[in-house]
Amino acid sequence: MSATQEPNAAGQRVMLRTEALGKGFTLHLRGGMRLPVLSGIGLTLHAGECVVLSGPSGAGKSTLMRSLYGNYRAEVGRILVRHHGAMIDIAAADPRTILSVRADTIGYVSQFLRVVPRVPALDVVAEIPLARGLSAADARRRARQLLLRLNIPERFHSLPPATFSGGEQQRVNLARGFIAEHPILLLDEPTASLDAGNCRVVIDMIREAKAKGCAILAICHDIDVRDAIADRLFPLVPSQEAA
Repeated sequence: MSATQEPNAAGQRVMLRTEALGKGFTLHLRGGMRLPVLSGIGLTLHAGECVVLSGPSGAGKSTLMRSLYGNYRAEVGRILVRHHGAMIDIAAADPRTILSVRADTIGYVSQFLRVVPRVPALDVVAEIPLARGLSAADARRRARQLLLRLNIPERFHSLPPATFSGGEQQRVNLARGFIAEHPILLLDEPTASLDAGNCRVVIDMIREAKAKGCAILAICHDIDVRDAIADRLFPLVPSQEAA
């Protein structure tokens, strides 16, 4: 059995693994100065667990998240993702494969909602199940249920999210992320703009997703939320300090 197939102590199989992952940036406006961010990252994420990235600002948490999603190209190492039954190396994959992984395997909920302007919130959330072939009525029914659970009143469902508050936009973003039921879910500060009541709703949704086998990687600076969702922490330190 290969390392990427080995289950953890709870019998959960590996869904994502990085091997000696490294990423830096070239600052062209600073004379080509190199800024190292990630170096030698070895992270393993199993089905049914939530791992929370920890470390100070500048440690590379968001860079790691974006590299796993394929927004940033890793410079060295591998990013192995279980996609359609096989382990795919995102770091070496072509754009079409990355789009396939995003459609079916990895969901990413960023801090900010970026959608086509003037599209109603209900259609924003229903977009992914519609694209997968669910009927319009069923997709919108599921979207409506999630929006209501996240305390977005039905009178707002026909309005574009650009008219919403920051917290309301984040809840639409969460509904859009959770409705897809990806096997792997990346959450970047999922409760940053939420009050205590809505934080509890999101905690429950994360726990339910884990119970269904979803592998979750999160950035979470709220200690109470972190302690409520994390099975373990994965610490990062700034590359300059680690060198």
